[in-house]
Amino acid sequence: MATVAQHPLPARLRGYVALTKPRIIELLLITTVPMMIVAERGLPPLWLIVATVVGGTMSAGGANAINMVVDRDIDAVMQRTRNRPLVTGVLEPRNALVFAIGLEVVAFLWLWVLVNLLSAVLALAACLFYVFVYTLWLKRTSRSNIVIGGAAGAAPVLIGWSAVADSLAWAPVVGFAIIFFWTPPHFWALAIRYADDYAAAEVPMLPSVASRRETTIQILVYTVVVWILALVFWPVADMGWIYGVSAIVLGAAFTGLSVGLFRDPSTARAMRLFTFSITWVTLLFASMALDVLVRWGI
Repeated sequence: MATVAQHPLPARLRGYVALTKPRIIELLLITTVPMMIVAERGLPPLWLIVATVVGGTMSAGGANAINMVVDRDIDAVMQRTRNRPLVTGVLEPRNALVFAIGLEVVAFLWLWVLVNLLSAVLALAACLFYVFVYTLWLKRTSRSNIVIGGAAGAAPVLIGWSAVADSLAWAPVVGFAIIFFWTPPHFWALAIRYADDYAAAEVPMLPSVASRRETTIQILVYTVVVWILALVFWPVADMGWIYGVSAIVLGAAFTGLSVGLFRDPSTARAMRLFTFSITWVTLLFASMALDVLVRWGI
């Protein structure tokens, strides 16, 4: 393995970007902007959207980078993660940790100055929860790791709302619950494919410590709860028919795929559900934004 100094600068820069897990951040931001639109009952100022998205990106990126520093031993074992920069030696753990903490500090100050203190505190709390509760504690010790740990991934819903309202209400709380309960079936579907990886790394992710039947039952239960919560959001957030129809149709499709996985718990069906779960959350939150913009003539 080449030393860090032997890797060219572009490779190291790409390594720092990889530390932030950009694809995961994309999913987080999908929920942030629509929630800002719902809170505003229209389109918030562009500068506020940009400031919130940039701050949220830095905060989530810092948390993800710390996660990679802590989990580099696990990443070295798992096929899916063995090409991450701390495993390949592109970056040194110390430099990665300094980068991650620095990113968190900048993110907190950025959100405090340009958005508001509540959003900055929520973002920092999400980072601390992800690092200390999920990464350092639950991930290696509990089969409920991703269930409880999903709270960190649901925080952007609260941050998006608070960026506009500088307060919280029942609507963002229900939105938070949607993502909180969506995370387990989304992640467990992927983990079915990599169950052997998790077992080799001694990470008690549900598909690696339970039967496929039990896993698919859990996926189905959580999917139904997510569908119910998406429908609850309709009156709580005073949404219109665009969102309502979307919540019904998308929930039916999500549940139908979960039922199909329960009947045939194959890896192919699990990956189909995983892929659709991303489409589901994208379309559901897009329908929130579209509903508001159409109803309020924006």
